[in-house]
Amino acid sequence: MNLKKTMLTGATAALMALGGVAAISTSASAYVVCNREGDCWHADRREHPPGVRFNYHNDDYYFHRRWEDDREHHWRNENHEGRGYWRNGVWLSF
Repeated sequence: MNLKKTMLTGATAALMALGGVAAISTSASAYVVCNREGDCWHADRREHPPGVRFNYHNDDYYFHRRWEDDREHHWRNENHEGRGYWRNGVWLSF
């Protein structure tokens, strides 16, 4: 009986430790960002350049749209250097 109680206590402690690790680990943030001109792109963080506003969506927003049929939004997938944003199809660094 004593061995069973010890095993249950050990298993409970292991589950609590695992739950604690899961609670403090965070998932990576990723966003789909769209501007007023309809340019949309992937970003790892929210940027706030002066005088510019963006709409931020969850990363899965990309998969829930039909980009080829959307006349108001344009997916920008071109590589770019550094921090910045798209405006009318041009990457602007800041």
